[in-house]
Amino acid sequence: MSNIVAIVGRPNVGKSTFFNRLIQRREAIVDAVSGVTRDRHYGKSDWNGKEFSLIDTGGYVKGSDDVFEAEIDKQVVLAIEEADAIIFMVDVESGVTGMDEDVAKLLRKVTKPVFLVVNKVDNGKRAEDAVEFYSLGLGEYYTVASINGSGTGDLLDDLVKALPEVEEVEEEAEALPRFAVVGRPNAGKSSFINALIGEDRYIVTDVAGTTRDSIDTKYNRFGFEFNLVDTAGIRKKSKVKEDLEFYSVMRSVRAIEHCDVCLVVLDATRGFDGQVQNIFWLAQRNRKGIVVLVNKWDLVEDKDNRTMKEFERAIKQQMEPFTDVPVVFISVLNKQRIYKAIETAVEVYKNRSKRIKTSVLNEVMLPIIENRPPPALKAKFVKIKYIMQLPTPQPQFAFFCNLPQYVKDPYKRFLENKLREKFDFHGVPISVYMRKK
Repeated sequence: MSNIVAIVGRPNVGKSTFFNRLIQRREAIVDAVSGVTRDRHYGKSDWNGKEFSLIDTGGYVKGSDDVFEAEIDKQVVLAIEEADAIIFMVDVESGVTGMDEDVAKLLRKVTKPVFLVVNKVDNGKRAEDAVEFYSLGLGEYYTVASINGSGTGDLLDDLVKALPEVEEVEEEAEALPRFAVVGRPNAGKSSFINALIGEDRYIVTDVAGTTRDSIDTKYNRFGFEFNLVDTAGIRKKSKVKEDLEFYSVMRSVRAIEHCDVCLVVLDATRGFDGQVQNIFWLAQRNRKGIVVLVNKWDLVEDKDNRTMKEFERAIKQQMEPFTDVPVVFISVLNKQRIYKAIETAVEVYKNRSKRIKTSVLNEVMLPIIENRPPPALKAKFVKIKYIMQLPTPQPQFAFFCNLPQYVKDPYKRFLENKLREKFDFHGVPISVYMRKK
């Protein structure tokens, strides 16, 4: 379970720029994942070894100036309710506005950590102007410049210190795997679960956004018991209008974080569009097992024996470089291949939990490395001497060598591909680390 940090404030104070900077910082230091489409309103960040989820509430305001205040109040109330810490961003150029005062009034009542951040402070004169924000009654403030990252270090140092310690999951709950059914609204997530359990437990309508919360259902099949989690659809920030739906999006992000396998449901008539890709990459960044379910396959017209393969090839092109993911074509309405979908998810869960003996790992991988060693850099030759799997919930491998800093991403991907080929990690992200021997 990781903490959620919400960025709140009126429009145009630089929340999205700040949000993007934190996501970039996290990817550059921790993951360095190439080809990731970053989602604009939720993502993972990391500072001093502590991970947290970041929510940008900025784009959820609707209407014109006269309704901004009421909408901002609603969004802040929901962010306060769901988040573990709140960053309240204001703009030194505009000074204190009426909307800032309204938000501050709400934040003064809460017991959660609130960080007042004055943005666009990029010179000494503006640092002096920031003093007026003491009038908001939220105590000390932090001056930053989102555009170049100035001042963010001090803010993040204090933020991660203030975040509550992550609670350990109870053993009984941990013993039961969790499969989250995720996707954009109206893709057929609730219908899929209803078809599996054989009863209409969830309300299903043609109106997108019927499901408002993440709901667990115990399910037993193939001699394997697990929790199925139905989530609210996650849609683009510009499309999220209702405050209740914003709350649902936050819950869906939590569901992805807490599950073992994500069943990403997409509508065959819409394809693997930008928002589905965002959900896919969020699951990948969280190192979850992933199964892609192409629903409403019965609505695709003019199918022949090549249609399915071409559709799958197009999806995998957009997943690159992480393409070792099962894609199952289903029709919930006709109950076509729905059990195949669950069977595949169970296999992916087992792959994610797989432990490879150190002796077997070295016996298989060292000859491969000997035949194709890492390329020499600056006349330095890298020698990988030993490999082990780390004791983590998902597959992570440490390769011990003399010069870890000279092993670049392409070779790490080569090692990852060989691990997949030899040990079958289908549907599971793998992390490869180079360590000094």
